[in-house]
Amino acid sequence: MSDRIQIKGLRLVTRVGVPEEERALPQSVAANVSITLAKSFKGFDDRIENTIDYYRVSKRLREIASAGERRLIETLAEDLAAAVLAFDGVSAVTLEVEKFILPDCDRVSVEITRARER
Repeated sequence: MSDRIQIKGLRLVTRVGVPEEERALPQSVAANVSITLAKSFKGFDDRIENTIDYYRVSKRLREIASAGERRLIETLAEDLAAAVLAFDGVSAVTLEVEKFILPDCDRVSVEITRARER
């Protein structure tokens, strides 16, 4: 299937960074999430239980991001992708994590695509 739900610019509060001082205080990162569904939108009958509740997904991503600390945004991306794949009806996810850390630079980011194991 190629039907997708996208969440763009989701602000997450997390502790991430290689130096300890960078992880000392929570910081804001952004996530762009593209969720590939196991079935098409056709036949959803305008019922939330037939699709992926993107509010629940965003809430879960916020929980994952705020739990603990990580040195790399790559690790954060893996943790977030795994959380999305845990939702029923998701076949794959492409997830980008953006960090606003370098001077004279809008952002740095990593992007990963993960699929549900069959």
